[in-house]
Amino acid sequence: MSRPHQVSSATRNDSESSRGRNAASVEEAAPISASAVAPPVDRDEPSKPRVPPSAPAAPAAMDYDYTNFYSGSSDDPFALLAPFDDWWAEAEPAGYYLFELPIGTAPSTRVSVRDTLTGEVRRELVNFASYNYLGLSYRREVVDAIKDAAEKFGGGASGSPVLSGNTELHEALRRGIADFKGTEDSLIFPTGFSANVGAIAGLMRLGDYVVADQYAHASIVDGMILSKAHARFFRHNRVDDLEAKLKRTKGKKLVTVEGVYSMDGDVAPIPEIIEVCRKYGARLLVDEAHSAFLYGENGKGVVETFGVEDEVDIHVGTFSKSLGGQGGYVAGDRRLCNYLRGFSRPRTFSCALSPVVVAGLLKALELVRDEPELRKKLWDNVDYMRGLLAEAEVPVGESTSQVIPIMVRDDARTFSMGEEIFRRGVYINPVRYPAVGKHKSRFRMSISAAHSREELKEGADVIIDVLRKYGICP
Repeated sequence: MSRPHQVSSATRNDSESSRGRNAASVEEAAPISASAVAPPVDRDEPSKPRVPPSAPAAPAAMDYDYTNFYSGSSDDPFALLAPFDDWWAEAEPAGYYLFELPIGTAPSTRVSVRDTLTGEVRRELVNFASYNYLGLSYRREVVDAIKDAAEKFGGGASGSPVLSGNTELHEALRRGIADFKGTEDSLIFPTGFSANVGAIAGLMRLGDYVVADQYAHASIVDGMILSKAHARFFRHNRVDDLEAKLKRTKGKKLVTVEGVYSMDGDVAPIPEIIEVCRKYGARLLVDEAHSAFLYGENGKGVVETFGVEDEVDIHVGTFSKSLGGQGGYVAGDRRLCNYLRGFSRPRTFSCALSPVVVAGLLKALELVRDEPELRKKLWDNVDYMRGLLAEAEVPVGESTSQVIPIMVRDDARTFSMGEEIFRRGVYINPVRYPAVGKHKSRFRMSISAAHSREELKEGADVIIDVLRKYGICP
């Protein structure tokens, strides 16, 4: 259902927001270099939180990060492996082990996770890490559809979509997504990442311009790199800066933004962006990885909430978030999809999605259509959690969505907090550079329609208690 308060004019137009004041000086690059995969780093960093005397000190290994091992002066590409390995031997047990922890259950609201530091399996953890926003990945109807497809099609597609990998299930999903999004056609990709790369690099060429929000996902940045187009970045959600960038471009132009930003949880000002794009003759790609199937009266995404579905040129999304599966899509004009069939290399030269996965996605899409109450339950849960965090004065940035960043801004001690939260029964991901800028570390909380109020309260209580111990909130 539509959530007007989530896309308020204050969120869309506040050029004096904290991000606007502290935004990095977004330099132009033509063409973009591979180092731009890392997010911009603010020059005017927010102050670090007050550290109470009882808060544990950070391990020495946390004085370093991936930045120190990105490049070196040696002619040998392997020269950095040994020093990185030495650092990693200390850094992994000091906190980095919290990434890639093996989960032993479905990504439900409670999970069992193996602690690779101690070897212990921690059971019944409240799960805020998985972005299974509607709780569909383990629904009985979805699992049954997957089982039936496995009996008929086996495990994998065993071929590219343009060769032998396209099944009747894939065709049904392609038509289903186009119908759901209200577009003429769509293309199915093996991942959401490859959908962005395939759309941007498949369409744009050397000498063209791609203009992206500075917080754009790595898949958008990699698409820009592979396209060899000139790259421009505008300050996050700053339409005035987007216009300034477009004023200085000539020729083919593509603007790329996200509906909901994956690490900040805020919404792009799509109507204002559309207006600027039309003024300067730019096409617009909106990546709705974290908003498709959730926003709008029918779940079509942020573009439906704003009422601008027909004014966006390229719709991109993923199946791994709200539908709880895998893969991605590009939807739009029939001629666009026909063109990308020939020029989107990540689709052409990858194996097609497993028919087993596609069958589950078809059933999940059906449930999204038939059960709008899932979206209502999600937004009720989001409101409840926001109330708990606001009461405790937990900093959550400018998020207005089901993605709630708990802003720590203490890179050295983020893992120490994460370990304590983990061992006290809550599974939530710490996020540090290079996933976000330096001194912008956080925990990313994902809320699901499947969470009970009791689980939300239990998880919030643990997180708030640890944050208070470390001086993040009063």
